[in-house]
Amino acid sequence: MPDTPTSERTPLMDHDECDSAANHGDSTRFLKETPLPKVQLGILCLLRILDPMCFTQIFPYINELVSDLHVAKDPSQIGFYSGLVESSFALSQLITIYPWGYLSDRFGRRPMVLVGVAGLTLTTILFGLSTDFTTVMITRALAGLFSGNVAVIPSMLIEITDKTNQALAFPFFGFWWPVGAIVGPLLGGLFSKPATRYPRYFDYPFLREYPYFLPCLLVAGFSALSFFVAWFWLNETRQVDKRDPQKASPPSYGSTDPNSWDSAPQDENFSVRELLNIPIIRALCASGCALSFLSSAFDVLFVLFCYSPIRSGGLAFDTSEIGFALSASGFLAALLQAFIMPTILRRVNHAVMYHFSMKIWPYLFVALPFLNIIARHGVDAGNGQLLTSTIALLWTGIVLILAFARVAFLSYSVNMLLIKQYAPNSASLGSTAGLVQFCICLSRAIGPAFASSMFALSAEKNLLWGYLWVLVMASIGLAGCLVSRNIVKESSRLQ
Repeated sequence: MPDTPTSERTPLMDHDECDSAANHGDSTRFLKETPLPKVQLGILCLLRILDPMCFTQIFPYINELVSDLHVAKDPSQIGFYSGLVESSFALSQLITIYPWGYLSDRFGRRPMVLVGVAGLTLTTILFGLSTDFTTVMITRALAGLFSGNVAVIPSMLIEITDKTNQALAFPFFGFWWPVGAIVGPLLGGLFSKPATRYPRYFDYPFLREYPYFLPCLLVAGFSALSFFVAWFWLNETRQVDKRDPQKASPPSYGSTDPNSWDSAPQDENFSVRELLNIPIIRALCASGCALSFLSSAFDVLFVLFCYSPIRSGGLAFDTSEIGFALSASGFLAALLQAFIMPTILRRVNHAVMYHFSMKIWPYLFVALPFLNIIARHGVDAGNGQLLTSTIALLWTGIVLILAFARVAFLSYSVNMLLIKQYAPNSASLGSTAGLVQFCICLSRAIGPAFASSMFALSAEKNLLWGYLWVLVMASIGLAGCLVSRNIVKESSRLQ
């Protein structure tokens, strides 16, 4: 049992610091900014790209892959099976994410990161060599297992920053997630079936037998490069001081506030039950669960919606168009992280920002069917193709929807800051981040399968004119808004 009482009154940052970090008042503005360790931050950003790149590179071609495997008896069932593949990654990540965080608290962050990146490299290559649905599921699940250290890398970022530089470091770190979300779909969309698409350059028997190997190889190559960079230059950030905790504090990358968690005693790690006894941690877990469910469901539904025929409620896009749309979405997210997020974090209460972004989700799901309505009424009667004006209108709508979606995704960056503010002590930082990420991955495992199944059921049974999935997801979005209000309430109460 840790000496610190297990209650909401023992956040990692004390009350004065919570006020300053959340509201960014005058005291923070006049503190001298601690210089960022640029090399270490750069390596963490490089590692940050891996998870979204690996997770999203299959999106443009997953429905085509499932179709090629002939596991779906009817085209309307493709969404169900593709959802299973996408969920297998998140499910295995869910199972391992808390153990990764706990092990990083015990044995260090660096070894956990290295093992995870090495495993991700190997399993991504194996996925590209899969020729049956069972192997696809297994290799995708193994990739998720090694991605379970997704909570370790943000913990390292927290440990090399303090409140004077986090408004710059966190958005810069978050910038690289959408970069991975840009590169992943581009690689998947451009390099799947290369022997068919680019016969002049890739017409080899191997690539015909394994048509989805090339994008996996490219992602695995980047992962291998990241491994070697981390092996040679990534430092351990978890510092353990074995002296008297009342007289010593762990060395850190610097803090200008003696009351910050950088100089807090290195208490014993909190257990899961003790963490969940803290109301603000419970609220972070519940709201993270809602955020992840909605965001992962939106990603899957957007791809299914674009891939499905117009008569079935979609847009009939090909894989390259889907890849372009997803990459455009990532580009918008990168712009938001780089140019908008730092200002928001300095000026807006973090909990309020979190709640605001959660309010966007219901509107996103409601907006998608209007694109199908535009497509249905914009077909040239002569050749059955979409009119040029209709295509322009569709892409305008897609850009607007994806832009608002990227604003909603900013919740993930704010989530990291809230974890730093309210983790009970520095020794429990990895466990706290792992617990919240566990809840996020729980929904990430359920969301894709649920959403794709609901989409397939709505189309197959023509429920609510094929749009029952819209009503269901918008309702869940509203519930997520109610859950995120608890973050604001608990944050205000602690301040």
